[in-house]
Amino acid sequence: MRSIDLNSDLGEGAGADDEIMAAITSANIACGAHAGDVETMRRSVASAVRGGVAIGAHPGYRDPASFGRVALDMPRSALFADLVAQIEGLQGIADEAGSRVTHVKAHGALYNRGERDPEIAAVIADAARTVGADLVVFAPSGSAMAAAAAALGLRVAREGFADRAYEPDGTLRSRRLAGALHTDPRDAAAQALALARDGGVRAFDGTLVRLEVDTICVHGDTPNAPAIVRAVRDALGGAGIDVRPFALAPSRSAHRTPSVE
Repeated sequence: MRSIDLNSDLGEGAGADDEIMAAITSANIACGAHAGDVETMRRSVASAVRGGVAIGAHPGYRDPASFGRVALDMPRSALFADLVAQIEGLQGIADEAGSRVTHVKAHGALYNRGERDPEIAAVIADAARTVGADLVVFAPSGSAMAAAAAALGLRVAREGFADRAYEPDGTLRSRRLAGALHTDPRDAAAQALALARDGGVRAFDGTLVRLEVDTICVHGDTPNAPAIVRAVRDALGGAGIDVRPFALAPSRSAHRTPSVE
């Protein structure tokens, strides 16, 4: 049976985390840099433990004013140290709850830079491995971040998005542009099915992008997120796709770079 992971970025103050947590299999929890604090991390970890949801660190640039969606120019050593501190901070809270961090997913501008910039990608991967060689890195298929993580021997979960529009090159459409978000649960569910079952997605201009994924994200701060994630989960289940945490499953096959038609 085909399986897929369903993840969401939580602990960011959007206010619907419990509803979303009930429908996902992996939670990416803000680590206090772009959003969140010790108390939100504790609440998110406790909720994930109750629901049997895999706990992931969601580190980003330390810039809450821009929600981590603006790239910061900082020395690699400083970025590395901050990412390690963020991941270890969440791991400490998970330890207190009798659980553990299973994966790392960079946030916002850091994720976007890690997709294309080998140097930033290497910092993200190195920070993850420094905290734990068994951590899974969530990254776009064919990205610099996926390559950097694999080069360090880390498992990679190739990530797709149900609630974001794609460009013809397989990158996400900028949030600054019209049509970047799918806020209708039906549209998001259809895109999730296309990713999980059909191995591809229609870009904003109609181009077919071939994209194999292991995990699908619905952002916790997308308008209508609880309804979207429920629709996605129902659609996947209705198609006979097993929804389960990637980081807790056995290793899977090698990763492929997306292609366009």
